Amino acid sequence: MSESSAKRPGLIRRLWRFFWSPTTVYSLGALLIVGFIGGIMFWGSFNWAMEATNNEQFCIGCHEMRDNVYAEYQGTVHHNNHSGVRATCPDCHVPKEWQHKVIRKVQATKELYGHFVTGVVDTPEKFGEHRLALASRVWRAMKSTDSRECRNCHNFEFMDFTIQEGRAAASHQQAIDEGRTCIDCHQGIAHDLPAGYLDRYREVVKELAMDGVPSARTQTSSVTRIREYLASLND
Repeated sequence: MSESSAKRPGLIRRLWRFFWSPTTVYSLGALLIVGFIGGIMFWGSFNWAMEATNNEQFCIGCHEMRDNVYAEYQGTVHHNNHSGVRATCPDCHVPKEWQHKVIRKVQATKELYGHFVTGVVDTPEKFGEHRLALASRVWRAMKSTDSRECRNCHNFEFMDFTIQEGRAAASHQQAIDEGRTCIDCHQGIAHDLPAGYLDRYREVVKELAMDGVPSARTQTSSVTRIREYLASLND
């Protein structure tokens, strides 16, 4: 018995023979192929679902959105304007960066729960009662990201202040000097403002400051251009 044990191959050699045996090679090969194809199908399905839920028609598929905020949005400059460029729901409310988009989609499951289970805003009356809370949630998100989604289309660095109204250019200078961001001045740009919105927005700003959320990023080159333009108006 001891003689046969001495002749028995070591563990490493046995594992090597096992993994390189025809049966194991074929099995592992088949497993890798199936896994590869399955991974492609999963990734394709995942991205398809992301895009299918990232358009205006999907957003207004629920009557809560269609009958309330969407109806308001149709009367704003983001819906119809002289340039013909329209900002739809996901342009303003869904990040373009993949990692932030996934987080937002996960957060949206709570909204689906509210629609299908609790019906928290399923009537105009209920929606009106919750409008301030809903709006403040969006303000908080936009303020904390330095109006990230707004800046996908509107950026101080790309603006020609010489063709803006003097009041607009002056307001932009003040916003940059004071570290403000888009949502600080444009809360009601696409939807009706609820009663008491200004006090609630100030509370949101204070809460974010207490949480250590930084103010808007510095736009030094834009400051220079704005001031040069405003100075030319006074000459």
